[in-house]
Amino acid sequence: MKINIAAFTLLTLLCVQNLSFAGNPDRQGSAGAAELLINPWGRSSGWGGAGIASIRGLEAQYSNVAGTAFTRKTELIFARTQWLKGTDISINAFGLSQRVGETAVVTLGIASMSFGEIERTTVENPEGGIGFFSPSFFNFSLSYAKEFSRSIYGGLTFKVISESISDVKASGVAFDAGIQYITGLKKGQKDNLKFGIALKNVGPTMKYSGDGLSFRDVISSSEVDLTIEQRSAKYELPSSLSMGASYDIRFGGSDSLDIPSMHRVTPALTFSANSFSKDQLRIGVEYAYKTYFMVRVGYVYEGGKESTTFLTGPTAGITFEVPLGNKSGTTMGIDYSYRDTNPFTGVHSIGLRFSL
Repeated sequence: MKINIAAFTLLTLLCVQNLSFAGNPDRQGSAGAAELLINPWGRSSGWGGAGIASIRGLEAQYSNVAGTAFTRKTELIFARTQWLKGTDISINAFGLSQRVGETAVVTLGIASMSFGEIERTTVENPEGGIGFFSPSFFNFSLSYAKEFSRSIYGGLTFKVISESISDVKASGVAFDAGIQYITGLKKGQKDNLKFGIALKNVGPTMKYSGDGLSFRDVISSSEVDLTIEQRSAKYELPSSLSMGASYDIRFGGSDSLDIPSMHRVTPALTFSANSFSKDQLRIGVEYAYKTYFMVRVGYVYEGGKESTTFLTGPTAGITFEVPLGNKSGTTMGIDYSYRDTNPFTGVHSIGLRFSL
């Protein structure tokens, strides 16, 4: 227990130190790899990412990796997102979470962002007509989470980032860390009260390279045809720190640990400190009927007169989950979420989930 408390305290101190660099107006918009800030999953995005303290299972790899430690056995998710509907940008995501041993869980996540075909232009051909190219953003995530005690859960994520077009590319790595602490207000109650801390996208700078940054020109003094390569500036990753809490209100049953409740209402609150944009406050509420039906709403608030991102405002989501078999515990779920944006006509995500 002393080791668990020390680990929790150390991570908290590191997070607080990172918080001092958050929300710097002079750095807004200067980070790259912005796709790391996109939640590709349909369940957790439905209440604006407010549930970092209570999120459970595979989707926790994005919000707070500590929550993946609650995977019962095996979990699979296939998800598709229409990003900024009207732009023809889509995101395909796949995840696999597997328990290994009594207290540890390993999670694999893959997200690919497609921008469709863009017409190629050059200085000599500004109107195009010389073909098309397709940008590709790809993220690979590998996580390890562990139950340290009945109340403390923690995890780490290693990410590989790839951004490319036909002749220019950039690659890098990043790390996430998360802690969840759960307890009850009264002895013998269920674990209703939850706290979470998540540190995300910490890693070295990235830089573009490739043939697309070079061109051929003739040096007038020597009349020699040379290939000249332009230098590309390095850019940092959009690191962030989130701290949140939630509380489960159960009714229609007993509040003991052994008897499940019929209904659950969970209000959640999360504060996100961003290193390269304004800080955000995320508020959400989720209602669940047993484990078969869930509906959630949320709101993302960013202070100041002008927003630095279009992902603020209301969010909503719904989940249907049905058992496959009487005693196996296998379930299949469908998750949907909507995130309001300005401009464009919102973000739509839908996912298919299997819990084995």
